[in-house]
Amino acid sequence: MLTDSAILSIAATAAHGFELAGIAIIIVGSLVAGAQFALAVTGTGSILSQPPDLAPVPAFRRTLGRSILTGLEMLVAADIILTVGVEPTVRSVLVLGGIVLIRTFLSFSLEVEIEGRWPWQGGRGDS
Repeated sequence: MLTDSAILSIAATAAHGFELAGIAIIIVGSLVAGAQFALAVTGTGSILSQPPDLAPVPAFRRTLGRSILTGLEMLVAADIILTVGVEPTVRSVLVLGGIVLIRTFLSFSLEVEIEGRWPWQGGRGDS
């Protein structure tokens, strides 16, 4: 049977792993978006053969936005693990609530920026 300190150690390690993964996703996504943009602008990438709505700048913004959203999801998961598993105090729960509210606002903002519509609206072809 695991002791309380072992469980706390596992939770802290898992949270740090999620934090590192979130940071890595944002960094790698930014690099990929930049590389795709550079290839498209120089004419050597495949983005130029895409439909007009995937021109270099919108494609860059879409890829960057998605990587930021995914990275933020991982960072929020780390905060949840830390709050619930490691430090379940009223202060940490309030901080987590604030982080989730900010992340939700960022998520909606990025969704509008990427897709050009609110998340609860239908797709571009939906009526």
